[in-house]
Amino acid sequence: MAYHHGDLRRTLLSATASAIDEEGVAKLSLRAVAKRAGVSNAAPTHHFGDKAGMLTALAAEGYDLMADAMSESGRQLNLVDMGVAYVTFALDHPAHFSVMFQPHMLREDDADLSRAQLRSQIALSEGTARSVENAGGKPNEDAQLAAWSLVHGYATLVLSGAITDPDPVTHARTIASHFAAIVERP
Repeated sequence: MAYHHGDLRRTLLSATASAIDEEGVAKLSLRAVAKRAGVSNAAPTHHFGDKAGMLTALAAEGYDLMADAMSESGRQLNLVDMGVAYVTFALDHPAHFSVMFQPHMLREDDADLSRAQLRSQIALSEGTARSVENAGGKPNEDAQLAAWSLVHGYATLVLSGAITDPDPVTHARTIASHFAAIVERP
């Protein structure tokens, strides 16, 4: 729904992401998001119902953004570029990334979330499979899970501060290149 100041749902999701980036998800409340967005306290409830609904909408948006990033790289049929796209997404959208993989915070029966998760999963698995096939190998679920685990783990370590790297994207490219050299062997 569009309101006099624009797309209120979009405004609320942006305010949610900003609040999580600054204070973490534990301190997030509908009231704080409404205040940050400059709208009534009832606005977030009207759009999302409750905190879980708001986080679910943010996670669904995150999965769609990640699918877009992975699909862009997947068209290049390059496993390294897909890994870099995944890490770049996480670093560019830390609030989304922080809630996407927290099922206890989300409404797992949400149709938009399920659709976005599936879209993201397909982008990752198809891109990985094409990359391995192009190198003469046979795609398999273990290689796909290993690729996802590698980039997800690296992104999580960077975002948590466990790894301090002046250029994490370049480092992600190096790590993904080492992995691709193993996985793409025929």
